[in-house]
Amino acid sequence: MNVVKNARVASIDVMRGLVMMIMMLDHVRETFFLRWQVTDPMDVAQTEPALFFSRFAAHFCAPMFVFLTGLSAWLYAHPSAGPRPATGFLLKRGLFLVVLEVLVVSVAWTGIFPAPTIYLQVIWVIGLAMIALALLHRLPRVVLAVIGLVIVGGHNLLTPVTFAPGDWGYIPWTILHDRGFLVAEGALKIKVSYPLLPWIGVIVLGYVAGPWYARTVESARRRSLLVTTGVAALAVLLVLRGLNIYGETLDWTTGETALRTVMSFLNLTKYPPSLAFLLLTLGVGLVVLGWLEQRDNLLLRVCAWFGGAPMFYYLLHLFLLLGLQKLAVAMFGANYGSRYEFDHLWQVWLLSAALIPLLYWPCKVFAAFKRRTSMGWVRYL
Repeated sequence: MNVVKNARVASIDVMRGLVMMIMMLDHVRETFFLRWQVTDPMDVAQTEPALFFSRFAAHFCAPMFVFLTGLSAWLYAHPSAGPRPATGFLLKRGLFLVVLEVLVVSVAWTGIFPAPTIYLQVIWVIGLAMIALALLHRLPRVVLAVIGLVIVGGHNLLTPVTFAPGDWGYIPWTILHDRGFLVAEGALKIKVSYPLLPWIGVIVLGYVAGPWYARTVESARRRSLLVTTGVAALAVLLVLRGLNIYGETLDWTTGETALRTVMSFLNLTKYPPSLAFLLLTLGVGLVVLGWLEQRDNLLLRVCAWFGGAPMFYYLLHLFLLLGLQKLAVAMFGANYGSRYEFDHLWQVWLLSAALIPLLYWPCKVFAAFKRRTSMGWVRYL
């Protein structure tokens, strides 16, 4: 692939760019189709299939992005010149992401500074997961693998543990495992949307997978490792989920149609991500990563440019959607409270498809600038 010199890293950028393009669909939905809410897990009986699968597609974004963050951290720590310390790299970038979520991303969603409610979402959780990885990554690889697997596989056992607001464990448990408000009253409210604990497991497993991308590993061997691991995760999912044994709080049931049955089976909890949710998303993601080995075409090159400037793309597309929402209200008037919203889901798909090429050139220019510049701050984007 000619967007970057290293084909190993190119496949990571392609995968990152692919999930970011899928993310656009969900964020357009939240900007212009918000009155048709979806729950977590979704209400299969009340959610139309088109809306269900639109939301379902976005499920793959956060798990793969966090996993690739861990993998990229290993690549940073093991360049061709020899190993280098990664603790400072992870700490600084993790703190940067947490601050970015609070000061910038919250404004991009609301258009208000300071935002009346700060939702601690995916950028915050990636930042905290990087900080956790900074503390853990020096452990032996087998120990890290055990930690990652225990967290991802075992955190569902903690679901019955709850704390009421005001209890001694409420704030730390809300940060770690249960969604909720850290500050529920007053001029500034703070809500944890992405509980941290499962994502620590995901980023650690990404770091553990890093050696598969060492220069000494042949492409065929890496592809085999990725596909085998992904298929194994999906096989475990079929057993655990198929028999409703473990890994998801909401059992699947037979629906009135085959489609509704499939929807019930795929209806998995994202906040926090259940074991079944992670087995599905990471399993499919690893298989796709293996498929991307040594593949090159125009679409994949486009994905790679997006994936080469992930934070730039993330912020740009949020502010673009904010601007489009305000422009629509100015041109057509508000049709739902103070917002302008679409009447049909196909309009969400159409706008999402139209915005991808609009963002392509600025992301390509910035990604190319990022690769050749010596300015350190640029690499944070």
